[in-house]
Amino acid sequence: MMRSLFSGVSGLRVHQSKMDVIGNNISNVNTVGFKRSTTVFNDVINQTLSGATGASEATGKGGTNAMQIGLGSNVSAISTVMTTGSTERTDNPNDVMISGDGFFIVSDVTGTYFTRAGAFQVDDFGNLTDSNGMMVNGWSTNENDEIVKQRVQGLNLYEGTKSYLKPTVTDSITFSGNLNPATNPKQLNTMSFFDSLGNEYRVEVTLNYDSGSKRWDIELGTRATVNGDPKNMVDLTFGTSTFSLAFDTDGTLLGQDADTLVLTTTVDFADQANAPYNSEFAPELKVDFHNLTQFASNPDADATTDNGYKAGALKGYSIGGDGIITGSYTNGLTKTLGQIAIADFPNPAGLEKVGNNLYAATTNSGDFDGIGQEIGASGGKLMGGNLEMSNVDISYEFTQMITTQRGFQANSRIITTSDEMLQELVNLKR
Repeated sequence: MMRSLFSGVSGLRVHQSKMDVIGNNISNVNTVGFKRSTTVFNDVINQTLSGATGASEATGKGGTNAMQIGLGSNVSAISTVMTTGSTERTDNPNDVMISGDGFFIVSDVTGTYFTRAGAFQVDDFGNLTDSNGMMVNGWSTNENDEIVKQRVQGLNLYEGTKSYLKPTVTDSITFSGNLNPATNPKQLNTMSFFDSLGNEYRVEVTLNYDSGSKRWDIELGTRATVNGDPKNMVDLTFGTSTFSLAFDTDGTLLGQDADTLVLTTTVDFADQANAPYNSEFAPELKVDFHNLTQFASNPDADATTDNGYKAGALKGYSIGGDGIITGSYTNGLTKTLGQIAIADFPNPAGLEKVGNNLYAATTNSGDFDGIGQEIGASGGKLMGGNLEMSNVDISYEFTQMITTQRGFQANSRIITTSDEMLQELVNLKR
């Protein structure tokens, strides 16, 4: 009779443990990246009253089974369910969700951890961090802005030259579009280019059609505005400032030698005393006219700066589906800043929860190699502007709560009933 009391007590304990797990699941129903847990019971040792016997022809008796009385139940496992939670759209560029397997890698002085919660932010030092302030790990770039996949480290978006772009000199300009001598025999265009300090110079280019020679005479201006300010002008000279073009009957440029369609010139200040900037131009500035046509349609010839740009400051960033972080700059250009790496484990349910949405690797989860992998290696992708919500199913948890409550009540009834039986036994003396 005492055995039933202790069995009932063990039943109360395991159902209380299960209720604790259910309560924790429900309390984290809105926790970003949370993974619910499940509780598994098993029976404990059994007391054998008699062992099993086999059949005997000598006695003419059949075999008998062992007689055993169980001594209660036990919690055999509390397992983490690693299914993907629902998607919450936030439209916050700092929020990232893993669609597929894997974990974000974060670290601080205490070590390296893993999380599914992608609510990131950038601190005042440029570090990409999670909501706990831990560094988000990944791969940085080399001097050529190429991703270097070596041991992961904390990603910093401001380090080195990432916070700005140096200006570069223009050495190539392309004219494209249509010229129509019938409607616009004289056209004025603007050609712009940059010096070594990122100053932008705008020079007028005159395209004048000569009906006698049936050629377009092109002349580069000698007066340039600096950085778009009409009050800030300088005199420039070009090594070659005039050029002429002829078109075939099909409207395309004449010339067997393609180089004849490229104006190669040099740029310098006309008067060094008038040069307010300690800057340099490209040794040769090539102006390409290959893409011009002469059709009976609207004239739309225009010049495009092929390269060269002013300095730019980092104004924002975006995280692509492959984890590559691309910075955008005030001069309209972009640059690769790094790439978020992902850790994948043979047994993700074997990770140990350490709080704050973090997991630590264990001997049963598999080791982290320190390098990580791209999210695409496992067929997944990152979704910017989204967060992964908890995978807790309220309806399932409430159902489990009901069955747990009934199990707890039944085990408590075992104790009260056994107590009543013991009371009857005590009353026999009366």
